[in-house]
Amino acid sequence: MSCILSIDTSTNVCSVAVSQDGTCIFDKVDNSGPNHAEKLGTFVDEALAFVDSHELTLDAVAVSCGPGSYTGLRIGVSMAKGICYGRNIKLLAVPTLELLAVPILLHHESIEEEALLVPMIDARRMEVYSAVYDRSLKAVRTIQADVVDGDTYKEFLDKGPVYFFGDGAEKCMEVINHPNVHLIKNIEPVAKNMFPLAEKRMAEGKLEDVAYFVPFYLKDFVAKQAKPLL
Repeated sequence: MSCILSIDTSTNVCSVAVSQDGTCIFDKVDNSGPNHAEKLGTFVDEALAFVDSHELTLDAVAVSCGPGSYTGLRIGVSMAKGICYGRNIKLLAVPTLELLAVPILLHHESIEEEALLVPMIDARRMEVYSAVYDRSLKAVRTIQADVVDGDTYKEFLDKGPVYFFGDGAEKCMEVINHPNVHLIKNIEPVAKNMFPLAEKRMAEGKLEDVAYFVPFYLKDFVAKQAKPLL
C-alpha cells in the first residue's frame, strides 16, 4: 500500500484527495465550477501541507486522464506532472469512466451480477463519452464518443440490465427506451474514489512517463448521415 495524492478535473467538479494504505485521509471538492484554475492550486497546497504535517511519504500522484473537459484535463495533468517532478515521485493515470464506476461498485450492492455499467460524460447535445463495463470493470466495449439515439446501446440492453450514470446519462434517457434501462443519478468523478484504481495500477507497475504523458482527449464525433427529404 502507498500514500497517493489524487486529482480529478475531468468535468465541472474539481477535487483532490490523499489516501494512505487504501484509506482516504484528506478530501477537498468544489462543485461550483468549472473553476479548476482557481481552486486546484489551493486544494493541492492544502493536501501537500497535510501530507507533510503528518510526516507521510508521498509515493505517487494519480490523475484522472480522460475523456472529459479538454481544459480541465490539461489543468489537472499539468498540476500532477509538476508535483511528480518537484518531489521525484511516480505518476498514475486513471481513466475517468472507470473512476465514475467506483461508487457504483462500492455502494450499490443490489445491482445484478450479470448487469453492465455504462458511465457517461456529457459532451453537449446528444453526444457523450462512454464505455461499457461488467461488474469487474472489464471493458465489454471500449471508450467511444457516442451520438446517442434509441439504438446506440441496444445490443447490450437486449441481453440484460444496463445501468447508466454520470453527467451525460440523464439526457440519454429521453431517447433510450428499453425495459432493461436503469438510471443512477448524482454520480460524479471525484478524487476520493480514485484510490482503489490508483493502488491497483501502482501494484501492477502501470506508471506513466512524466515527461511525455498527455490526457486522453476524445473529441471527435462521427455525424450521422441525414435522411433525404421526401
